[in-house]
Amino acid sequence: MSNAATGPRDSAFWSFSLGFYAQPGVAAACLELQDNAGADVNVMFYVLFLATTGREISQAEAAQIDASIKAWRETTVVPLRTLRRRLKMGIEPIAAADSEALRSAVKRIELEAERIEQEWLERSVPASVGRPAASPLAAARANLDACGALCGGLPAAPVEILLNAYARTP
Repeated sequence: MSNAATGPRDSAFWSFSLGFYAQPGVAAACLELQDNAGADVNVMFYVLFLATTGREISQAEAAQIDASIKAWRETTVVPLRTLRRRLKMGIEPIAAADSEALRSAVKRIELEAERIEQEWLERSVPASVGRPAASPLAAARANLDACGALCGGLPAAPVEILLNAYARTP
């Protein structure tokens, strides 16, 4: 995800995600959780978005949310990300410098695929999922824990970065 939208959108979730991602440390924490723990950043952002209204989800609900978008992620988002990353290093016999315009185009398409994923989550997963939490921050912590259970647990340091950034989110 980058901090630039691909066009005008009325999605509250997309706006939340762009603002959240732009906070210091969030991009690096997301990259670590994505690459080293197998987390879907868009799903994590959605459960954090749910937390803004004080909704806490269970592990079963996190699994349902994740499963609902799994096919899109695996057939669209992940292959685009993989291609973008490979192009950055160059793919023989073409040097990275010679394919930079293509890599940039793939990056834009990858961001559009993530936006589509987010719009689908916002449209298809009810904002009323879960139960009321003691506070939005308590919901954020519980929701990240529920997502982390899908990956066998998330490393504490990047989760704390996300929670600290969440606490600063207006």
